Amino acid sequence: MAQRVAIVGGGAVGSSIAYFLASHPRFRGDVVVIERDPSYRYASSALSASAIRQQFSTPVNIEISRFGLDFLRHLGEYLAVGDERPDVGLSEPGYLFLATPAGVPVLEQNHRVQREHGVDVALLTPAGLAERFPWMNVQGIAAASLGLSGEGWFDGYALLQAFRRKALALGVTYVALAATGFARTGRRVTAVTLADGSAVPCDVAVNAAGPWAAHVAAMLDIDLPVRARRRCVFLFACRTVLPGCPLVIDPSGVWFRADGPNFLTGVPPRKGEPDPDDAPLDEVDERLFSDRIWPVLAARVPAFEAVKILKSWAGYYELNTVDHNGIVGPHPSVENVLFANGFSGHGLQQSPAVGRGIAEWIVDGGYRTLDLSPLAFERLVQGRRLVELNVI
Repeated sequence: MAQRVAIVGGGAVGSSIAYFLASHPRFRGDVVVIERDPSYRYASSALSASAIRQQFSTPVNIEISRFGLDFLRHLGEYLAVGDERPDVGLSEPGYLFLATPAGVPVLEQNHRVQREHGVDVALLTPAGLAERFPWMNVQGIAAASLGLSGEGWFDGYALLQAFRRKALALGVTYVALAATGFARTGRRVTAVTLADGSAVPCDVAVNAAGPWAAHVAAMLDIDLPVRARRRCVFLFACRTVLPGCPLVIDPSGVWFRADGPNFLTGVPPRKGEPDPDDAPLDEVDERLFSDRIWPVLAARVPAFEAVKILKSWAGYYELNTVDHNGIVGPHPSVENVLFANGFSGHGLQQSPAVGRGIAEWIVDGGYRTLDLSPLAFERLVQGRRLVELNVI
């Protein structure tokens, strides 16, 4: 039976779902992606620092990343269009989590979970850390966790565009209009209404609207605990080369990584610190670097005492305010709407597995290759939390 699928949101997650649906051998039907901004000027996919790791605290996130890594490594095969084989510049220098004495128990607990799931990760003592990274000041560090393989970064915007081009080549339609509501018959959605007054009829609808997902859910009278949160990224130059520099997460929350000859850095907001109501989410808080980031950088890496800011930008996290994990699958109040939201900064790296999972749910009636049910909306409706401890 042919199915009409409407996906609200054409970023990496929405376009991944479209690709996996259109390429599913048993899918028969039409896929329409509703993306109000085809320039992707404010898309998280275009503004992210675009990294992938396996050092999570929950098994489902580890398995999601394992598939994502394999997908990125073979991207040219999966998403080729004609003779064009996309390349997202995947680099795998690893993630390095630093811990103070107070943070060691959580680091060790996470390490046990990761090793049980085959993650190539090592715990380092301060002496081992200093030997491996002599450019780092290890004062105050009691232990560190280093991904030895399968972690690093890539070009997130290139991934988005590769998904989109392949989906288009497979017959997916992209509509450059905002979704304004849903037509319903009882507990089923029959169409997505658009800003110009037209509608996209559908048998299945998917909310993949990223930071705006809660607004889309509200059109269905569903309270989705996902909020747009600003994250600022700074590109800076340093004259000193740091051999083998991974993505480093300081106990303060400040992170940095190499970016060609330069470096990227950022820091999450302090716990309970709201985004300013009077500032656009895409406006960079320039004081953040001088007040919070640079003092930590200079203390951790002496070479960073002399740096120069080259560029800065702000993007969006679609933060799940309940437990920082993705919300994937149906909601009990509506029969034919699926959610793929709230990835809390991990959407790019999780987009391949989530896209495949949602496609399987639509075509096969459930997950077939990787069970994403731990991320079900139902957990939040029932008051259960799936807490991810390793959130940056």
